[in-house]
Amino acid sequence: MRSNCKQCKTAHAVTRRHFFADAGMGCAGLALGSMLARDGIVRGSDEVIWQPPDGKPHFTPRAKSVVWLFMNGGVSHMESFDPKPMLTKYAGKTIRETPFADAQNPEKLKLARVTVINDANGQQRDKLYPLQVGSRQYGDSGIEMSDWVPHMGSCADDLCVLRSMWTTDDNHGAQTQFHSGRHMLDGEYPTLGAWVHYGLGSLNDNFPQFISMGRREYWNAKDGHYLGPAHDAIPIRVDPSNPLDYGKPTGAISSEEQQIGFDLVGQFNRLKGVEYPDDPALAARIKAYELAFRMQSSVPEVLDLNSETEATHKLYGLDDPATREFGMQMLAVRRFVERGVRFIQVQHGAGGAGVWDAHSGLLKNHSKNFLEVDKPVAGLLRDLRQRGLLDSTIVLFASEFGRTPGTQGADGRDHHIYGFSVWMAGGGIRGGQVHGATDEIGFHAVENRHYVTDIHATILHQLGLESRRMEIPGRKRLEIDFGKPILDILA
Repeated sequence: MRSNCKQCKTAHAVTRRHFFADAGMGCAGLALGSMLARDGIVRGSDEVIWQPPDGKPHFTPRAKSVVWLFMNGGVSHMESFDPKPMLTKYAGKTIRETPFADAQNPEKLKLARVTVINDANGQQRDKLYPLQVGSRQYGDSGIEMSDWVPHMGSCADDLCVLRSMWTTDDNHGAQTQFHSGRHMLDGEYPTLGAWVHYGLGSLNDNFPQFISMGRREYWNAKDGHYLGPAHDAIPIRVDPSNPLDYGKPTGAISSEEQQIGFDLVGQFNRLKGVEYPDDPALAARIKAYELAFRMQSSVPEVLDLNSETEATHKLYGLDDPATREFGMQMLAVRRFVERGVRFIQVQHGAGGAGVWDAHSGLLKNHSKNFLEVDKPVAGLLRDLRQRGLLDSTIVLFASEFGRTPGTQGADGRDHHIYGFSVWMAGGGIRGGQVHGATDEIGFHAVENRHYVTDIHATILHQLGLESRRMEIPGRKRLEIDFGKPILDILA
């Protein structure tokens, strides 16, 4: 593809636009163009077109798939995976009136300042609020967890509980921050799922490699951003008759007629592809259209949960109205993982700030929400384990931040960014361990502190990807964007 210029005796490459025009519309020409582009031979007018990863891991991976379970609104770490009995002992006292006053000194900790927040009536909110639920040790590992998570607790020996997370957005834009690593005021940045989709090839061409279930709010509705729309998650509903938007013909049409229409639109798309070879939206639309055609039969089959046994339905809580909806999503997750879907993110409780946002009525709020998710999540873990899939699947249970040790109003807790908990399981993560710690009242992360991108880096590491090797020219990333793999928790 090179020609030697006799005047300057330097090699030039043809432009991408000219090459595709010369290659014509045949599939062979398109395939050849793709291979030449992959090898860096096809160039733009002046410089080499940036080539994305080749779909292969950078080093031997420990995991193939990721299940990203996100609880919208802010789960109280103290009433879930980091119980703090001192809150009950000193309930009603301010931090200054407890033995922990000096420990909260920001000069000493050099972590974050303690602010006394006043409510609308000018009353201080820094009085400690007692735990709203008991706790106990679970599993052979003896991890202390809330009585609200008995089913997840029974899987304690598979879990790595990280009790030392922190973030910076103290409002619900922190949902975006947990997914992307950036404060939403910084702009729009790709989420972890988009980076995984960008970096790795398909495990099954009949399915999308990045899907999302559950409602997403407008501030956290997209994934690809500057990577392009091709790397957005495809939203899926657990409904075999209507699993995705535009996933079936609007009228009565035979498969043969549909194939004719598909081929015709494909020809038009490829014609436009020659005219606009560098348009990411067009490329994404062509790819999505082709995938949607294959998904019309493959996705409804996955979502037909009636093929599962009665015992499996009970394992996920499909026999209980309280757990049925989320249980169906978790069972669908397992079926997608079986078929090679790479990244599955599930949002629980979106709508406004999120249903976990317990500024008041924390007892009623969290007991109801944990009832909905506890058994289905544990069912997923057990099912993955018994099918031999947990070793190759990372499961993350997270929320955008925790909740304050102090009370808000009469019976709630406010947002809290200085220390909170998540857990991970499977995919080469060593189970039965606690990593990191908050202080005695759950205020600050004081041991093995981790910003949210350390979670990202750990997941990428287990998938065989090095974040820095996926950088895009002109898109400078900060050091904190990359995070650091938490090597201490790996098996």
